[in-house]
Amino acid sequence: MFAKKDITEEKALQRLAALCAKAEHCSGEMIEKMRRWGLDDEQAQARIMAYLTKHKYIDDERFARAFINDKVVYNKWGRRKIAQALRMKHVDESIYEPILDEVEEDKYLDVLCPLIEAKMRTIKAKNDYEMTQKLMRFAAGRGFDFDMIKRAIGKLMENVDDFD
Repeated sequence: MFAKKDITEEKALQRLAALCAKAEHCSGEMIEKMRRWGLDDEQAQARIMAYLTKHKYIDDERFARAFINDKVVYNKWGRRKIAQALRMKHVDESIYEPILDEVEEDKYLDVLCPLIEAKMRTIKAKNDYEMTQKLMRFAAGRGFDFDMIKRAIGKLMENVDDFD
């Protein structure tokens, strides 16, 4: 495995501030970076985190807003997958849950319907039931909940029936 690099507190602060100036990062990512760099002194980590937070380099709420928006719009993820990713980044649930609640269901549906429609064209199924099951598994893997998936598939099936 790779050996840890030992880094001074000042050097770690400079590197983390530079990283945060370029892109949004959360506090969990910064703590992980310090640990990987070999800065295991918890007091030094706390001082660095206090500095980064005080000077607005790090703001977990701001990070969560940007992360959620990007994952819905660009990655086309559902609520469950986004929440799991934020948990993996050690963002507190009390920070991201209200932000996830602000996202309208229609926005998720606007993302999910074209995904399902495109996937439907690539799936081979013997009958409607098998097609629906495969589409549901696909959408669940993208992090959408089953009620939303059913609504999207129902909406899509209505449009398919209109063309017959």
